[in-house]
Amino acid sequence: MSATAVTAVVAVVAVAVGTVAVGAFGLRLSRTTSDFYVASRTVGPATNAAAISGEYLSAASFLGAAGLVMTRGVDALWYPVGWTAGYLLLLLFVAAPLRRSRAYTLPDFAEFRLGSPAARGVASALVVLIGVLYLIPQFRGAGLTLRILTGAPTWVGAGAVALVVLLNVAAGGMRSITLVQAVQYWLKLAALLFPLFFLLGRHGEGAAGAAARLHETTWLEPMHGPHSLYLTYSLILATFLGTMGLPHVAVRFYTNRDGGTARRTTVAVLVMLSAFYLLPPVYGVLGRRVLPTTTDPDAAVLDLPRYLLGGGGADVLTAVLAAGAFAAFLSTSSGLVLSIAGVVGQDVLGRRLAPVAAFRVAAVVGAVGTLAVTLLSGGLGVAHAVELAFAVAASTFCPLLLLGIWWRGLTPAGAVAGMVAGGTLATGAVVAVMLGAAPSGTAGAVLSQPALVTVPVAFAVMVGGSLLTRGRRPAHVARIMVRLHTPEVVQVDRGGFRARGAD
Repeated sequence: MSATAVTAVVAVVAVAVGTVAVGAFGLRLSRTTSDFYVASRTVGPATNAAAISGEYLSAASFLGAAGLVMTRGVDALWYPVGWTAGYLLLLLFVAAPLRRSRAYTLPDFAEFRLGSPAARGVASALVVLIGVLYLIPQFRGAGLTLRILTGAPTWVGAGAVALVVLLNVAAGGMRSITLVQAVQYWLKLAALLFPLFFLLGRHGEGAAGAAARLHETTWLEPMHGPHSLYLTYSLILATFLGTMGLPHVAVRFYTNRDGGTARRTTVAVLVMLSAFYLLPPVYGVLGRRVLPTTTDPDAAVLDLPRYLLGGGGADVLTAVLAAGAFAAFLSTSSGLVLSIAGVVGQDVLGRRLAPVAAFRVAAVVGAVGTLAVTLLSGGLGVAHAVELAFAVAASTFCPLLLLGIWWRGLTPAGAVAGMVAGGTLATGAVVAVMLGAAPSGTAGAVLSQPALVTVPVAFAVMVGGSLLTRGRRPAHVARIMVRLHTPEVVQVDRGGFRARGAD
């Protein structure tokens, strides 16, 4: 094994051991069912913002964004912009009302708002679907990273991430994972920032002719490729609206004490993500300048030290980047497994096992099952795979949340029809792309980025279905809407409003 491989393996093992150690500390604090599901709703805004940022900055953010900038140029900048701007919409329209619903999961919210077991069932299935779609690129990215660094089979890296995640999630639940993810945000930020100081100070020639690619018109100017206008706006819609529909993001707002702290948490997340997303585009430009055209875009970040520095310094910087990449895989995978376990533990296993036992069994099933799908499925770029998960989320939970929070006319039948329509169309596109069955031309562009079609369809079906079934609105919808939009310092009584302490 080369010196680079040895150094990288040491760094990866250190991150894994550190993750388990921090999770073990959190385990000491996990005592109740509420600890496992929502950390007893006692997480402060600063810690929660770091934890949300930690789990949100996935393989696509750490590796994929730089690779996309390297290959696609300015068009790829919409990825980090969209992934960040999604939290602005979440802040304005969803964060505080979602917390005031006092639910554990998105299916809990669906049942609370609509009073419908059918809506809860559809929402539960979608949580698992989106969680699996988002988890696959995390496992695939881990396998790719370890294969690049050591030559190990891809299942080794994917299996290692699955094992560490299970040790933390099944042992301590949300309480344990919150501490891990908060630490890993700062680790990922440092892992990109520290090597950049050294890489920017070097001016090696890189691969023959690579520097000339910086001046190519199609790379410097936006929307040069076929169907670029459609693809750009579809990407914007998926990333802007998909964030609020990601189950592992939404569940974190239930850990805040009240709606006000949920909003403060979201503002802090915007700042943290903005700081992080300044870095991957710089790596993308460096990759365009020095790496050969044959480089795997997802490996660009890891390859840069070798091309720009070489020697022992390159080994150290590669190890730092590998540590950050594995922190990304671990933190995002933990949040996804947690969201899957929360839903499956409650809705499938809850009647057969005690709550904590159901949660742990569901975590094992979710992680192991997704690992098997990852190893059997074909390859997709990690950023594109994540983008497809965003498209499904934007086409299902985004309409449910926006209409459920802001429109009292939403009915159970309309909500179910909208989620099924948007989810079926978006999932069909995802399956076609993963199987390599997408045709060329306009149809292929729509399938590769379906949000611009599927999101309007989901909203239209949800609104139309609700108007056709307006007589089946939940009986207590007025009271529900007041609860969602009334600050916690005000309590609704039969006789009116009265001041009280925050819940």
